[in-house]
Parts: sequence; structure tokens; C-alpha cells
Amino acid sequence: MVYIAPMKAATVKEIKTELSHCSSQELIALCLRLSRFKKENKELLTYLLFESSNEEGYIEAIHTEVDAQFDMINTASYHYIKKSVRKILRMIKKYIRYSNNKETEVELLIYFCKKLNAFTPYIHKSTVLQNIRDREMIAIQKKISVLHEDLQYDYQLELESI
Repeated sequence: MVYIAPMKAATVKEIKTELSHCSSQELIALCLRLSRFKKENKELLTYLLFESSNEEGYIEAIHTEVDAQFDMINTASYHYIKKSVRKILRMIKKYIRYSNNKETEVELLIYFCKKLNAFTPYIHKSTVLQNIRDREMIAIQKKISVLHEDLQYDYQLELESI
């Protein structure tokens, strides 16, 4: 029996060099082929092509989706609430990865924490939900420290209001 090793992925530098040799038609074909394989690839291309120029609209769309997700949470037990909150947080982090903008990241995480605090039944009865919120608050604090001073002040006030 012969063992065949899986294909090794090329480095980013190698890919960049190879892409520089492609024509625009070949690049379009590669992007379209890439978008067929994973939903995340298609979502990232959608963000880059259509939404990256309007970051405020992108943030508002995510706020709307987060609101809808919080409204759909099954409040029968804290177990279901915890699972749903983690799902919402995963979704937000995915959108943050697409944007790769620190301000957007802070904005979305602050919005998540505000929604979680305002959620009923109260998260104060669940240690797990409190820990999720506290962890995100610490992460927001770290992210705020690398922003411009004016933004730091504004976001710090928002964070303290939570």
C-alpha cells in the first residue's frame, strides 16, 4: 500500500507572485471558482466587492441581524440561551474578520455586550453568560487601547455605560 501525502498549500508570497502573472480574466475565473467552495469565501468576496466602501451600512446590517438573532433565542433554559449567545458571538466574530477594521470590531462587540446586558431573562443568574460578557469586555478594553485617542475616549465612555 502506497501512502500519498496530501497537497501542501503554497505560502502567501508564492500565491501573490503567481497571481501577479495572471490576466484579469484569469483572476475573475479564480475568484468565482473560489467562491463556489465555501460559504465564507463567498461572504468575504461579497463584503470586499459591495460593502467595504460603506462600513457604516455594514455595521447597521450586522446590528439588524444581531437584533433578529437575539429575538429568536429560546428562553426555556439557560442552556439554550448560552448556546444561542455563543452562536451570535461566532457570527459577529466572523463579520469582524471580514472587515479587519479595529473600529468596526469595537463597535460590534460593544453592541453585543449591550444586547446581552439588556437581555431577559437576566444573564446575572448564569455564571457562563456573565463570563462570556466579561471576556468580551476585557477584549474590547484591549482593542480600544490601540485606537486613536479621540476614539479611545468615546469608546471608553460607551464601555463604562455597560
